[in-house]
Amino acid sequence: MAMTARDHNNLLGIFFMIQGGLVILTGIILGVVYGVMGVVMIGAGGARNGGAAMGGVMIVVAFVICAIVVVIGAVDLFTGSKIRKVAPIGRTLGIVISILSLFSFPIGTALGIYGLWFLLGDMGKALYLGSEAPAGNYPSPNPPPPNSWQ
Repeated sequence: MAMTARDHNNLLGIFFMIQGGLVILTGIILGVVYGVMGVVMIGAGGARNGGAAMGGVMIVVAFVICAIVVVIGAVDLFTGSKIRKVAPIGRTLGIVISILSLFSFPIGTALGIYGLWFLLGDMGKALYLGSEAPAGNYPSPNPPPPNSWQ
């Protein structure tokens, strides 16, 4: 049985939400790792050799990296939720996030290709811009009129 436009849409939204959750988890892990490195630098280096200053810089870097990555993940989650609700902004955000995901090899690349294929294809356009596509993969074109080639 072929997937309908709504099936592809729900699947794409779920994939974006999974990607967003993984990005947020990665941001939190990076923040903790850099933060711990900063605390260790402060404790081990002390005042000599500038260890305390470098430790403070590492802690600030940890918070900045964590905040940036968590915001990127939150945009993925937001996009996935809007796509699942078939909101008009979901298609626009989905196209943008799909293009940005292409650079995240290999999983993001596959998600980006799938997102662009659906959102820019006939089924995605029909779902977001008009009536939903028929049950097949693509709307079937009208046959040419008989003897039109003569």
